[in-house]
Amino acid sequence: MSQEEMSLARKLMIVDDSKVSRMRIRSFFASHCPSWTIQEAGSGDEAIVMAAGDAPDFVTMDVNMPGMSGFETAQLMLVRNPHIRVVMLTANIQEGSRKAAASMQIHFVAKPATEASLQQALDYLLASP
Repeated sequence: MSQEEMSLARKLMIVDDSKVSRMRIRSFFASHCPSWTIQEAGSGDEAIVMAAGDAPDFVTMDVNMPGMSGFETAQLMLVRNPHIRVVMLTANIQEGSRKAAASMQIHFVAKPATEASLQQALDYLLASP
């Protein structure tokens, strides 16, 4: 990834009910993409409200959250703004979840949120659509 790609001002929304996961993801992206604005949502409902006011360019999305699932949240966000690039970053690695992500054209990355898994997410987000 070039310096130019990393320096572009983009908006990332981290959607995860785990504060620890959000902190790890934020730390990774803040260090690799310092010009990005990073928002956090602890639930799908919170993410929908935040995205309606200020749509992100990129989203990392957990699947299993209280209330609305990551798949429901991503679908609503993509209906409103089909240009958002979403990565499912989840410990729910069942085949059904992988297939659901693929059917929605969402990239799937397995947790835990390690340097390697977050690098996979970043590479996808910055790849040409």
